[in-house]
Amino acid sequence: MLKISSADYAKIRFEGEKSYPNEGCGILIGASNGGNRQVTLVVACDNVAASPLNRYDIPAKQIVDASKLARARNESIVGCYHSHPDHPAQPSATDLEQAFWFDCSYVITRVAGGNAEETRSFALLGSMETKALEGEEIEIL
Repeated sequence: MLKISSADYAKIRFEGEKSYPNEGCGILIGASNGGNRQVTLVVACDNVAASPLNRYDIPAKQIVDASKLARARNESIVGCYHSHPDHPAQPSATDLEQAFWFDCSYVITRVAGGNAEETRSFALLGSMETKALEGEEIEIL
């Protein structure tokens, strides 16, 4: 389960709208306890993908910076988010292929015509050989 404040949930959706028609993306910082992740900070990132209309790629420096920030807060990276412009809020084959943060949440927001519609979360489970993104509940606090 992903637990997130209403303000942070709104920020994720806003970032998707702001990035439209490209995919917006970012990192989720917080605490993890078993299968539950609590988001305490949403870090918007740049999308440097070669095809930002249908892919996202967070610069390595921003991932390292977010990791350092999380450590300074005695927290960790608990997931990431991105938007799907004019496509469903479900992982694509590319999303699964490029996912590597196990036991983290992958939040996807469908942005249709510039308006955030559906937001869903998926936990990356398994191993590199058997990985799967499974739907998980979002609890808005």
